[in-house]
Amino acid sequence: MASQQTDPPQQPAAQDPARIQASEARLAGIIRSSMEAIITVDETQRVVLFNPMAERLFGYTAAQALGRPLGDFIPARFRETHEAHVRRFGVTGVSERQMGLQRVLHALRRDGSEFPIEASISQTRDGQGKLFTVILRDTTERVRAEAAMRASREELQQLSDRVQASREEERRRIARELHDDLGQRLSALKMDLAILAGDLREAGAAQGLLDQAAAMHLVIDETVASVRRIAADLRPALLDELGLMPAIEWLAKEFSARYGIAVAVHAAEEEDVGERAATAVFRIVQEALSNVVQHAEASQVDIGLVRHPAHYELTVRDNGRGSAAAAAGRPARSRRISLGLVGIRERARLLAGTVSTTPPENAGFCLTVCFPLPGGEADGDKTSPEALT
Repeated sequence: MASQQTDPPQQPAAQDPARIQASEARLAGIIRSSMEAIITVDETQRVVLFNPMAERLFGYTAAQALGRPLGDFIPARFRETHEAHVRRFGVTGVSERQMGLQRVLHALRRDGSEFPIEASISQTRDGQGKLFTVILRDTTERVRAEAAMRASREELQQLSDRVQASREEERRRIARELHDDLGQRLSALKMDLAILAGDLREAGAAQGLLDQAAAMHLVIDETVASVRRIAADLRPALLDELGLMPAIEWLAKEFSARYGIAVAVHAAEEEDVGERAATAVFRIVQEALSNVVQHAEASQVDIGLVRHPAHYELTVRDNGRGSAAAAAGRPARSRRISLGLVGIRERARLLAGTVSTTPPENAGFCLTVCFPLPGGEADGDKTSPEALT
């Protein structure tokens, strides 16, 4: 029986020097052509790899960068913190992580200029020890664009604030002129007509003339009532004379009489929220009631204003269809709801407040606006110093 011939065991591909060389060449090509800057340092945090993008980014050639401490590429005020971070990362056993999740990172060019970056770090081990590789990109343009967007948003908010203030002042002026000027003229005309009707009766005028004078008197009364209603809709005098809660109670009464929807107003006590906040809250309630009429198909609305230790909470709750049901199949009306909420959110923003919408337990819709007590706005966030950590 012939002995079976066996082939000699083949050398694993991973041990094939030619394959290893080809793999290393491919890796080197990837590193050279990478659009990200790649820097590798050893355990002493000295550079052992510096790709072409890093050369363009930092202004050093690879020959100049190799052997330099990593701290040469970091602003001096962050070097100690960064070195400690790399040491801590080395003992975690984590292979990679993103850097600077809590703050903006900065790097240092050869000419001494700083620039913002985003980066990730990974660690590997070779025969000589650990290697740390940082992959980073320059985010100067993105940071500049974000700063420009923030500035533009702040300018738009300031413009919106001025527009809101101007509109409210214009409403106040027109309401005052309607009430004082046109109202007084109509009252004078009514008195003159009453005198004329009396003279006609004394002169024995025909009944037709007397009936016509009475009809004119009725028209003037209706016009006076319309002027008062329009002036009150523009800016109720109660808001300036008696404050927020009387104005909301008047609004609720007028709303109920006009639309046949019961409105209950709840407040533990008379709340003095300040003129600016009173105007904003009144307009929010006015807009919320308008949304109830247009979309909710409700029969009951509850308005509440509660004072908490650090803030006020305004709620407008109805028993109608709810936001999802109201929007179903009606995109145009859904857009109107959105615009109404945008206006409410904008007025709440003027008070440094927040807006939330939630469905009540049974049905309907609930709008909640929270805003700080007068003078109780929180200080702006203080940004911690940036570091490459």
